[in-house]
Amino acid sequence: MWYNRYYESKELFLQKGKVNLLYGPRRVGKTALVKQLLIDTGKKVFTGEGDDIQIRKILSSNDKTTILTAFEDYDFIFIDEAQRIPDIAWGLKILVDNLPESVIIASGSSSFQLSSQVGAPLAGRSISNMLFPVSAIELKQQFGGMHIIQNLENYLVYGMYPELLNTKNLAAKTAYLFELRNSYLLKDIRELENIRNADLMFDLLRLIAFQIGNEVSLNELGNSLGIAKQTVARYLDLLEKAFIIKKIGGFSRNLRKEVTKSSRYYFFDNGIRNAIVNNFNSIEQRDDIGMLWENFLITERLKKQHYHGIFCNNYFWRTYDQKEVDFVEEYNGNLYGFEFKWKAKKTKIQQEWLDTYNNASFEIINKENALQFIT
Repeated sequence: MWYNRYYESKELFLQKGKVNLLYGPRRVGKTALVKQLLIDTGKKVFTGEGDDIQIRKILSSNDKTTILTAFEDYDFIFIDEAQRIPDIAWGLKILVDNLPESVIIASGSSSFQLSSQVGAPLAGRSISNMLFPVSAIELKQQFGGMHIIQNLENYLVYGMYPELLNTKNLAAKTAYLFELRNSYLLKDIRELENIRNADLMFDLLRLIAFQIGNEVSLNELGNSLGIAKQTVARYLDLLEKAFIIKKIGGFSRNLRKEVTKSSRYYFFDNGIRNAIVNNFNSIEQRDDIGMLWENFLITERLKKQHYHGIFCNNYFWRTYDQKEVDFVEEYNGNLYGFEFKWKAKKTKIQQEWLDTYNNASFEIINKENALQFIT
């Protein structure tokens, strides 16, 4: 089954006169999406990969004649895993400057590697988009809200990768996520700059996986792993740029009682998180359902923000006397606070949050109202 993706409108995603950059984790469907967009265009289409020796040689040559001779006949030019091509930015610049009527697309599974290459040369010449694992928004548009409600527990445990949504067998889902963890996740980690010990980074991910919803101490992580806190910070930054985790900082207006110097981390997909901790037990057999629920809601909310063009700052809020709000959105001069509860039990409203900030709201998100929050 093909799952409709948010960018399936060519007008929404593909533009002439720009390099259309598509970022996202491995196997979320970037290549499939672009190829789907290019089917039946009635135009000349070229698709290639950054691993292809001839493509790498031509696009990294910086030779205008060589590059244009190879590509000037195409209306659509798609280079997948473009970050693997040395000096790819200059090759793309030659294409976009000299073929203004062609649509040029480059995708990559590492924002750090690709964006660091295309930054200055393509300033003003590129448009960046992000493709996540399948979102609740996309599922609701295609199948309706009840589909999400009926499959919610499955998404919490196995995540939202496209291939998994077509797999009913739970053993096959588990095998897929372990293979993704070992063959792709660790491969990406090894490809990050100057990383000598991928196993150490994997151990770091395991520690993070057990601290979802809690502030992370760089000193404690460093002591556990036997490395400096500066190294921990660098590793966490690289893991975020590889689309494995997402950092959320603390909110403050510089009140002395507020915690601001620490951060929380969330995984881009619940299935990957559970593969890292090697736990695919059902919801009834787990003691980490609160973590799974919070991770799922925040990740789906981030997808919603991105796809709907909601430009806001994201935080958590906590005071030293343990008053806290799980997730805070700041936009249009207002603060929107959310508390996440798996069960719809009576929960105390965080009055101190409302008393501290007169432009703030507060809402409890549970299974009864989660669908509206994420779609």
